[in-house]
Amino acid sequence: MVDIRKRNFGWLTVIALLLGVQAAGAAVVTRVDRADIELNESFTLEVISDEIIDVQPNISVLEQDFFVGQGSQLSNTTIVNGQIRRSKTWTYVLMPRRAGDITIPAISVGSEQSEPLMIKVSEPTYAPPGQAEVFVTAEVDFDEAYVQAQVLLSVKIYRSVATRQPALRDPTVSGVEVLSELAGDDRSYEAIIDGTAYNVVERVYALYPQESGTIAISPAKFEARVLRNGRITGRKVFESEPLSVTILPIPERPADYPDAAWLPAKDLELSEDWSRDVAEVKAGEPLTRRVSISALGQLETQIPALDPPATPGINVYPDKPDLTRTIEAGGIRGMRSDQYAMIGVTAGTVVLPALDVPWWNTRTGEWEVATLPERTIAVLPSAEAPTPGPEPDAATDTTDEAAAATDASPALPASFWRRAAELLAALWVVTLLAWWWTSRPVKREPRQPAPMPLHKQQSRLLKEARKAARAGDGNGVKQSLLQWAAIEWPDDAPRSLGNLAGRVSADLAGELQRFSSLSYGPQPGDFDGEALARAIRSFSVLKPDRASDDESLPPLMPAS
Repeated sequence: MVDIRKRNFGWLTVIALLLGVQAAGAAVVTRVDRADIELNESFTLEVISDEIIDVQPNISVLEQDFFVGQGSQLSNTTIVNGQIRRSKTWTYVLMPRRAGDITIPAISVGSEQSEPLMIKVSEPTYAPPGQAEVFVTAEVDFDEAYVQAQVLLSVKIYRSVATRQPALRDPTVSGVEVLSELAGDDRSYEAIIDGTAYNVVERVYALYPQESGTIAISPAKFEARVLRNGRITGRKVFESEPLSVTILPIPERPADYPDAAWLPAKDLELSEDWSRDVAEVKAGEPLTRRVSISALGQLETQIPALDPPATPGINVYPDKPDLTRTIEAGGIRGMRSDQYAMIGVTAGTVVLPALDVPWWNTRTGEWEVATLPERTIAVLPSAEAPTPGPEPDAATDTTDEAAAATDASPALPASFWRRAAELLAALWVVTLLAWWWTSRPVKREPRQPAPMPLHKQQSRLLKEARKAARAGDGNGVKQSLLQWAAIEWPDDAPRSLGNLAGRVSADLAGELQRFSSLSYGPQPGDFDGEALARAIRSFSVLKPDRASDDESLPPLMPAS
């Protein structure tokens, strides 16, 4: 990772962004999901406009070389730093009519049109084993690659029948150390092989070897249950062939750039944007320069930073870089944008040197250099420079000259200072009032503690009853058990332990009856506290039967 110097020049960046101008005008771009296609395969063409418009693209120009399938469209709105950007994307499924290098012509959308796009259509090369209904293939775009250069691994699953519970096991990569990234989402298209229509799902991996040697790629495995003639088979495993890739060491740097950073890519674009016109800039005013590197086949984190050379007469303050990536037919395109706030120090002409970025072209196997030409900036004097005043009168004496020199500096009227003092006094009073209001004691009503849940109250009462039974405290046992019973039967609480004995299981009922006989019978005596405590520890509640209550009152007028 590149160490970025952090400086507190945020205000410069804000001013520069406020002075920035936005490029106007619509643009139409076309792109395909794959640039290398076999004659029997379909591919996807996207037409993108940077404005939402109602005019449909003119795709009639495609019918000469392609079968055009059903299309779809998608509108998108994004807001970045307060700027609203709208775009519209039309997607079409195409199948080539012939093999060879085919040019997708310019697509018109309203008054705008895209650039032509070249694709390569080859004859079908893969013959499946027999009449296989499901099979898996794997291929790489380079059999030989360089350290940190992208190698695309494509795994394709062909299915002419329906499958259930599909699962693709990613191939394992061994040998040298490799950084692996998914190059976009899975692609789905149709292919016709020997007259059989197949649904193809393709998954692409971007491999970045970190050292020279050999990469060994194991077979990709696809597991699924096949639906055939209304019946579903057991789980089957389909495998691709294993692959290997030779990784070459980093070649020697070019003689003109012996210290060049190693940057392998399929193609590279170097561009710059300015916040405003750079022909004339006043001293002290900020100017923002944004230098961007876009490399196909490279990760954004591996693109080196561009350190602009020191230029006399102008100060340069770097900002945090912007790292992004996009997915294209050629793999991952990494993009790095470095932003600099530039301020002219003194008036004069400043020449910014050209920026050169050497990079290794993985397609041609040669060094190339991307260049931004030098720029000349005319730094004008600052607008705050003092202007000459009128000639002084010769008759003015030295005292008047001193007073004039004193009056030359701008002075504020006395009323301004009086009102400023009044404002500060008012703010001071408001501050005192706010301090008094926030520091005054606040009366808070005491909060009542939350009542204990009923089940916890019952548990506490049973525990107290067991404790009283072991201590031989008959009154404590009776009081605790009756309080527990009042919670258990709030609408029909038993009035005595004998009444309670008819509502609990036999073990506790027997102990309560013995306790009542010994405590209140004709021959009182000591009860067995341990037995009663054990019975209270484990018992069950019965449905109360009021007809069996021993202590129920007889009717006032008994039946004759």
